[in-house]
Amino acid sequence: MSTVGKAVTLLEAFDVHRPQLGLTELARLTGFDKATARRLLLSLASHGMIEQNETTRLYRLGPALVRFARIREAHFPFLESARSFVVALAEETGETAHLSEFDTDFLTSVYVEESPQANRISVSIGDRFPLHATASGLAFLAAARPDYVDAYLSRPLERHTRFTLTAPNLLRQHLGEIRQRGYSISDQGRAQGVFSVGAAILDGGGLPIGALAVASPAVRASGDTAERHGRAVMLAAGKISARLNGRATNTKDRTR
Repeated sequence: MSTVGKAVTLLEAFDVHRPQLGLTELARLTGFDKATARRLLLSLASHGMIEQNETTRLYRLGPALVRFARIREAHFPFLESARSFVVALAEETGETAHLSEFDTDFLTSVYVEESPQANRISVSIGDRFPLHATASGLAFLAAARPDYVDAYLSRPLERHTRFTLTAPNLLRQHLGEIRQRGYSISDQGRAQGVFSVGAAILDGGGLPIGALAVASPAVRASGDTAERHGRAVMLAAGKISARLNGRATNTKDRTR
């Protein structure tokens, strides 16, 4: 692994549940020895990407990352363009709605509007969704370039539950159904008891840059509910795409 790759691996050890980490824990999470982890931390800290709490001696993400994120959002306002639609989708369905953005063969959650119900699915900002095992990921794959899909399906795919589709031929069939229907369905593909529907968010060229999904407990996902939520997420994703691209995006109802 290159030095840059090691540095990125170290940064990815931080998430909303682990905002601060010590050297020993960082080494354990990344698989690096302490000397390597410390050298990487010092280098990242010199560029403002990592900072150390002087009292606890724990490390946390630094201000440079926030600055980069603000620059990116100023020019590519993915989150701000989508936020109101995610909120409206959660209100319409009564379930958890979440927005994700493509990130190196995964989708990463960037905004979540949780269901007000006691029995709900919780999603955290920064969660990473495998493309073959989640509604968000399947929707993304269904809209992706054929060569990317071929490359993705050629690799070993992790089975997260007994319901996860990992056979390339079955996944290709499933992706075709998603294209025809207009939204994806994942019935416990990543986690037991979780049912979700999703739709891709497209750039100006019609290629996916992220996805929108609604997640609910499987016990509440009857056929009618799945179709209603699927149509809602498809229309909302189309509206987000249209706002991002400054022009109309096809939001034709393709549900049956």
